[in-house]
Amino acid sequence: MNKDFIEALYQVGKEKGIDKEVLIDAIEAALISGYKRNFHSAQNVRVDINRETGVIKVYARKTVVEEVVDPRFEISLEAARQTNPNYHIDDIVEIEVTPKDFGRIAAQTAKQVVTQRIREAERGIIFEAFVDKEEDIVTGIVQRQDQRYIYIDLGKTEAMLPLNEMMPTESFKHGDRVKVFITKVEKTTKGPVIFVSRTHPGLLKRLFELESPEIFEGIVEIKSIAREAGYRSKIAVYSHNEDVDPVGACVGPKGMRVQTIVNELKGEKIDIVKWSKDPEEYISNSLSPSKVVSVQIEEGEKMAKVVVPDYQLSLAIGKEGQNARLAAKLTGWKIDIKSESQVH
Repeated sequence: MNKDFIEALYQVGKEKGIDKEVLIDAIEAALISGYKRNFHSAQNVRVDINRETGVIKVYARKTVVEEVVDPRFEISLEAARQTNPNYHIDDIVEIEVTPKDFGRIAAQTAKQVVTQRIREAERGIIFEAFVDKEEDIVTGIVQRQDQRYIYIDLGKTEAMLPLNEMMPTESFKHGDRVKVFITKVEKTTKGPVIFVSRTHPGLLKRLFELESPEIFEGIVEIKSIAREAGYRSKIAVYSHNEDVDPVGACVGPKGMRVQTIVNELKGEKIDIVKWSKDPEEYISNSLSPSKVVSVQIEEGEKMAKVVVPDYQLSLAIGKEGQNARLAAKLTGWKIDIKSESQVH
C-alpha cells in the first residue's frame, strides 16, 4: 500500500461517513489474522500502517524473560538488550517480521475490509433513517412477490409486505406505486429488515394527516379508528377549535380529501363520525350512516342498548353485522341494536 491508498481511504471514509482511523484500525486487525493464516504463525504480532506513507510493517511482540520457554512469545533479557540495553524483565520487545510479499495480501485484505465496513455503514445509515419512520407512511414501487411477501423498493432498501397485511380487495403487479405503513424495523446481520402493512389502522390515520391540514396541525384529532381493511372503516374525530368542523375537515371540499383516501385504499368505505365525551352521543354517532332513536347505557358492563327506526335496522347492523361491529370497536362499548317495534 502507498500514500495514494491512504488518501483514497480518507476520501471513501468522508463520502460514506466513516472515520479514516476506524477503517485503518479495522484493516490492521484484519491483517493480523491474514498474517497468522498465510504464514502459519501463532506468535503475538502487531501490524502498523503508517498514516502518511501507507507503509505496512508487522512486528512480533515478545515478553522479556530470564529463561525462554516458548520462543514464539518470549525473548531472553540478553537477546533483548542486544537491540536496546534499556530492556528489563516483563518488558515487551517488538521485532519486525514483515514478509516480503505481504503487500499483496495487505491489498486484498484492505479491499475486503473497506468493502465490508462501507456495507455496514450504509446498512447503519439505512437502519437509522427508517427506524425513525416506524409508524409512518412511505411510498414505494412493487418489485416482486414470493409465497410470503411482496417486496417493495423504497429507494435505498426494500420493504417486506406480508401477504396477510395486504387488503383482500387488492392485488399488485411489478412497477405499481403503493403507499405502505411501516410497522417494524429490525436490525439483522444482513442489514435492516423493514416490515410494512396495508391493513394497519395507522395507514388510515397517516393518510388523513397527509390530506387534512387541520389534522396535521393538531386542530382536529383522530380519537379512534376501527378498520376492516379493504371493506369499511370508521374514524372518530374531535375538534379543539369550536369554529372548525372535525368531520368537514376530513371530508374536504366536495368530499375530495376523503375520496383521495378511498381511492388509495381501493374503494374502502370510510365513515367519519364526531367523537364525544358523552357515551350516548358518541355511540349514536358511531352507528352512522344509520339514524338512532335512543341509547341506554349500562356503565358497569360497558354495554349500550340502542334503538333505531324499523326501516334503519339493517343499515344500523350492516352487512354481516359489519356496521355494528365497527361501531363497537370504535367506541369500546358492547352495542345491542333493536328496532322500535322490537322494543314495544
